[in-house]
Amino acid sequence: MAAFKSDFLNILQERGFIHQCSDIEGLDALAAKGQATAYVGYDCTAPSLHIGNYLTMMMLHWLQQSGNKPITLMGGGTTMVGDPSGKDESRAIRSVAEIEANKASIRGVFAKVLRYGSGATDAVMLDNAEWLTKLNWIEMLRDIGRHFSVNRMLTMDSVRLRLEREQEMSFIEFNYMICQAYDFVELSRRVDCRLQMGGSDQWGNIVNGVDLGRRMGTPQLFALTTPLLTTASGAKMGKTARGAVWLNADAFSPYDFWQYWRNVEDADVVKFLKLFTILPMGEIAKLAALQGAEINEAKKVLATEATALLHGRDEAEKAADTARTTFEQGAIAESLPTLDIPQSELASGAGVLALFVKAGLVASNGEARRQIKGGGLRVNDVAVTDEKMMLTPDNLTPEGVIKLSMGKKRHVLLRPA
Repeated sequence: MAAFKSDFLNILQERGFIHQCSDIEGLDALAAKGQATAYVGYDCTAPSLHIGNYLTMMMLHWLQQSGNKPITLMGGGTTMVGDPSGKDESRAIRSVAEIEANKASIRGVFAKVLRYGSGATDAVMLDNAEWLTKLNWIEMLRDIGRHFSVNRMLTMDSVRLRLEREQEMSFIEFNYMICQAYDFVELSRRVDCRLQMGGSDQWGNIVNGVDLGRRMGTPQLFALTTPLLTTASGAKMGKTARGAVWLNADAFSPYDFWQYWRNVEDADVVKFLKLFTILPMGEIAKLAALQGAEINEAKKVLATEATALLHGRDEAEKAADTARTTFEQGAIAESLPTLDIPQSELASGAGVLALFVKAGLVASNGEARRQIKGGGLRVNDVAVTDEKMMLTPDNLTPEGVIKLSMGKKRHVLLRPA
């Protein structure tokens, strides 16, 4: 492993964050002097960020810990355009009101891993709507657009793949890479930002910004990307049967977040400890030495530390205690995910298939039937054998709930409302 001059790149390399860099030696020298002010852009396409965004947030965390300044850029302007990267069809055009609501909803998560303030290395939050919405069309074409080659733009993956599949790309989406490139130039001018970081799918867009900066007279700019998140089996990380792993607690509870990490593949534990916790590398090395059934203890550490970083130590310990109570002691923990159902629905008899779907434990009635045949669904810890089973108030436990389970680790409590 090559040693860098800067703590920043040494930490990123040791923990597995580095995929590509436009000039690793130049960036290293800049970071060693504490001058690698860097940003990551976050479009406001949903009310919560997801686990893929968490990876770049951790890059900003280590940037700050190594004495450099992080910038979180809210995409109030670029979200109005829509990033075509990795998309087979055009994104829906979102209203300004929706974008603003999403922006307000996701802002708070950054403070979980970054320190904001007015100090030299304190993080700042900016919004590209501040400059993108004020650009004059003719001036933009003359001052910025002239630096872009349509020939080269057509070779970018975000464009080329769409065209090769004969799928439509709107003119507004075609302009996204110009907007993102200009963000980099604007941040360089405003706050002396020298580095843009992102996922590997953003490499082309980020390098466009580096090139635009060179053409428009900024100091040298740098690009740094992190590998695409995949599991050991090759699956894209961050998806569950219920959808994305969101960072906001109201979209994906701290308990579900803890469970997500507890259930990762054995081969992924060490990688994720490096990427998604701030445990010292020495402690991670000790956990990496665990073999056989002991790996489960490492998974619990991963789950607790990753959850503590995002949701706080109290929520992480609460989730760990809930899991221990539920799985190791067989009791019903009140802090399990809960679904309220109308008392009238239960009184008249509710079909077991529909309730498992409603609880998010299975995606469809068909999947529920398959799970029943394999003995995978349980009500109050008793295997379901009849797909036509109806749940009524008679199924309520002394705690006043009905416990639905799929497998050993996924549970939801039904509570009459």
